[in-house]
Amino acid sequence: MREFDIIAIGGGSGGIATMNRAAIYGAKAAVIEGNLLGGTCVNVGCVPKKIMWYGSQIAEAIHHYGPEYGFTSQKVNFDFTTLRNNREAYIQRSRDSYGRTFNHNQVEVIEGYARFIDRHTVEVQGEKIRAKHIVIATGAKPAIPDIPGAELGIVSDHVFAWEELPTSVAVIGAGYIAVEMAGVLHGLGVKTDLFVRGDRPLRNFDNYITDALMDEMQRTQLPLHKHKIPIQLEKLDNGLIEIFFEDGSSHIAEQILWAIGRQPNLDQLNLEAAGVGLTKSGHIAVNEYQETTVEGIYALGDVTGQKELTPVAIKAGRLLAERLFNGQSQAKMDYSLIPTVVFSHPAIGTVGLTEEQAIAQFGADQIKVYTSSFTSMYTAMDQHRQLAKFKLVTLGPEETVVGLHGIGYGVDEMIQGFSVAIKMGARKADFDATVAIHPTGSEEFVLMR
Repeated sequence: MREFDIIAIGGGSGGIATMNRAAIYGAKAAVIEGNLLGGTCVNVGCVPKKIMWYGSQIAEAIHHYGPEYGFTSQKVNFDFTTLRNNREAYIQRSRDSYGRTFNHNQVEVIEGYARFIDRHTVEVQGEKIRAKHIVIATGAKPAIPDIPGAELGIVSDHVFAWEELPTSVAVIGAGYIAVEMAGVLHGLGVKTDLFVRGDRPLRNFDNYITDALMDEMQRTQLPLHKHKIPIQLEKLDNGLIEIFFEDGSSHIAEQILWAIGRQPNLDQLNLEAAGVGLTKSGHIAVNEYQETTVEGIYALGDVTGQKELTPVAIKAGRLLAERLFNGQSQAKMDYSLIPTVVFSHPAIGTVGLTEEQAIAQFGADQIKVYTSSFTSMYTAMDQHRQLAKFKLVTLGPEETVVGLHGIGYGVDEMIQGFSVAIKMGARKADFDATVAIHPTGSEEFVLMR
């Protein structure tokens, strides 16, 4: 029986980061993975999505903005196979880099799926493996609704396996994945429709920002269908799929893409053998130190349902390794003020509380809001003028910035630096005291009155 100081069940971003950091401090570490190293983010998530988003941006530049800058062509060809092949080559290079890092840090990779035998033992392909510390980092998988014909639809994983683009797609969902996929496919020329259950996509985002997103969808002719609850899918004789909704309406497309949320990957783990407890939502229950209900077993990333973002899993894992193997007894993940970006068209960036959340938490009399609405200079010369909207949410007489939100060209690259300032307790006066960088979009955040 092989024995380790620490093992990670799951070779995604969280498991990889945890084991590398632990190994740096001398721990005998291993990653157990039955599929591809890198997990969702590298293989069927953030990385391929972002590459396709860039491709969609280039298409937008060629068809909408190029002529105003003097670039014209009789014909521009788009070869999806080239994009796909280059995307996959990039992903393979990322996976290869994991192997090199593991070799350098002496982290062992064990191929296969793990199941618990007891609190310190797992079994992988018939072999028993023991460890003092076991980290569950198995991530999550796309959810599919329990309705007739649901299996006729696909999930985001399948999109990255396409060898050619479909002619039409109906995207069902209102979160990050739904909005991003709809925007990318629409930009690449696929007839795309987005269907949401409520009155808007990204319902947990600031309404000022989502209003702007919906306006942009209308301007770019990406159909948004509100209050649509699917009840059934049927395949037609011509191979297309019809989706039926609760309100009696229906829609026909070549592909139906489910993007309604994700559920934790727990099926094969045999958690009962170790006694690991779950939350009401079915995620692994953890405390502030990523500890489960069983001593020596930890969980992090999407499997816990805590801020399902790749950098969160990475940071939580590294901090766990610091606590276990580097004497940092109080090291733990701070889940407040986490910045995030939605790669919509245009991008959305946000950190902290929305106006609605701030008012609910502190009261309307304690909250003051500043906004800015303008046209991105990049699009200002063209008839396809793209609006940008920014917002600061401040608290109390000191006007401490507790929320920052933006939608517009380049916002995805603006948010990180502002997040540092907000994490340090910046006030509106600190923003005002900062010299603006002109001409940029980001200067609007320090010029609001």
